[in-house]
Amino acid sequence: MVLLSNEQFLTQLTLLAQSARKDSSFTVTIKRYDGHDRPKPREGKPPLPKPAEYSCLIRARSRSKKLATVVKRDEVAKFMESYSKVLKSSMDGLKKVKKVKNKAKAAQG
Repeated sequence: MVLLSNEQFLTQLTLLAQSARKDSSFTVTIKRYDGHDRPKPREGKPPLPKPAEYSCLIRARSRSKKLATVVKRDEVAKFMESYSKVLKSSMDGLKKVKKVKNKAKAAQG
């Protein structure tokens, strides 16, 4: 996984969305990040210190390409605004899903 700066992540996400539009899909996950990149220590060892400030870890994945970035607490609002613009621009070609009624449901109701 590649850890990028926030601006690089948004540009790569745009490219990822454009490439996924043709033949696949992509997923984006957001979670709280405490800055620790190691697992919890075993019993008897001192615990990891709690961070003074949490951040957001944002990951994007499409088939074999993985991207990630860490957004600081102060920059979350600005980043989410840019992130929403990227998603809006990449979701213009969505197809409408047709609803199919089952014969059994149609007979009942």
